[in-house]
Amino acid sequence: MLFYFFRFLHDAFDIPGAGLWGYISFRAIAALILALLISAVFGEYFIKYMKRRNFSEAQRDPSIDPYGVQKKGVPTMGGIIIIVATIAPCLLLGRLRNIYMILMLTTTIWLGFLGFMDDYIKMHKDKDGLKPIYKLIGQAVLGLTVGLTLYLSPDAVMRENVTIKKVETVQNVIPSDDCYANIYSIDEEQPKSKIVETVTLKSEPVKSTKTTLPFIKNHNLDYASWFSWLGNHAQMAGWIFFVFLTTFVIMAVSNGANLNDGMDGMCAGNSAIMCIALGLLAYFSSHIEYASYFNIMYIPGTQELVVFVAAFVGALIGFLWYNAYPAQVFMGDTGSLAIGGIIGVLAVIIHKELLIPVICFIFLAESISVMLQTSYAKFGNKKGLKLRVFKRAPIHDTFRVLPGQIPADFKIIFAKWPKGSWHESKIVVRFWITTIILAAFAIMTLKIR
Repeated sequence: MLFYFFRFLHDAFDIPGAGLWGYISFRAIAALILALLISAVFGEYFIKYMKRRNFSEAQRDPSIDPYGVQKKGVPTMGGIIIIVATIAPCLLLGRLRNIYMILMLTTTIWLGFLGFMDDYIKMHKDKDGLKPIYKLIGQAVLGLTVGLTLYLSPDAVMRENVTIKKVETVQNVIPSDDCYANIYSIDEEQPKSKIVETVTLKSEPVKSTKTTLPFIKNHNLDYASWFSWLGNHAQMAGWIFFVFLTTFVIMAVSNGANLNDGMDGMCAGNSAIMCIALGLLAYFSSHIEYASYFNIMYIPGTQELVVFVAAFVGALIGFLWYNAYPAQVFMGDTGSLAIGGIIGVLAVIIHKELLIPVICFIFLAESISVMLQTSYAKFGNKKGLKLRVFKRAPIHDTFRVLPGQIPADFKIIFAKWPKGSWHESKIVVRFWITTIILAAFAIMTLKIR
């Protein structure tokens, strides 16, 4: 709202300083600071309110979480803090007519509501929460909505192979008589004018099923090319595939974030790092010179994602004020489902979904560890054996298993890894470090071809 207000003041009255609100850098930094302050201030009142209403974490199984006794009575649903602290700065500082900003706000509210219902049911009706099928349906509905919006919206377009052409205009400068007499002789060459840059676009704005393919020189992959055998219907088949891929990405990352939310500060810290990487990629995609330099798709309008990402990162950092070990509040599914969905939608919008396995490797590892553990355990049950791949799953629980917690009759493939147990805070920080390295590597792939 403030963006439109100050633009009106600038255009109508030419008020000094009003034009500052048009700069992405200014609005992004302001959104980050505002979100951080909101989450820090609102978080304190939220925690007190939740304690008064006894909306808190139940006793955890000490055989799984050795620190569970300390966490009894800690308020949950802290994702509400993150959601409020993200949406408020975006409403104030963002361009609300921007299709990408609309998609991000819709994602935040929809998955936040889905997670809220899960947390509410856990505390008041059924400790298992919302049935998994309903979660998957909710995530699938969002995925289809995002994919179809990117297909149907006239504002969701891109330009490929953008170049910036530099044209040098040479003109002789005719100095005044006095200057000429004092500085130049008749035989000396007169000074030239400066270089003038003009921007040339190789292509018109188009709808595209292309995505960035890491490590390849001409690194754009067109999903429609996989369906060339369909002839004139190949492009439509490519879009159908893109919509379903969008749905899969959102569901996968959202559930991965949900599994990663098992230790104090774990999910919030990892997500902030991932979003910083995606925010940089969004800025490069929205800036015509950077898009040309990196030879990536130029996607007009995605600069508003930088404002959203800044607000989101600020909200996560502010939430960490209370969620760092020992946690005073947990985000619950209200936060983790929304966080994963936000990251997935961000990657899809800027056509960087193939970098998800790198940027979100921690989420991917958590999901794969659970699938492997579950499948191997079921296989063992059929034979009357207690088989496991890891000591615990998701994978972060493997690092905090205390000696003697694993029954002697369990047959574990990685029984000797890791040696000993780590403190929860050490596990969290080391997972953060891993995410930082992989996020930096994802940025490097723009030049590694």
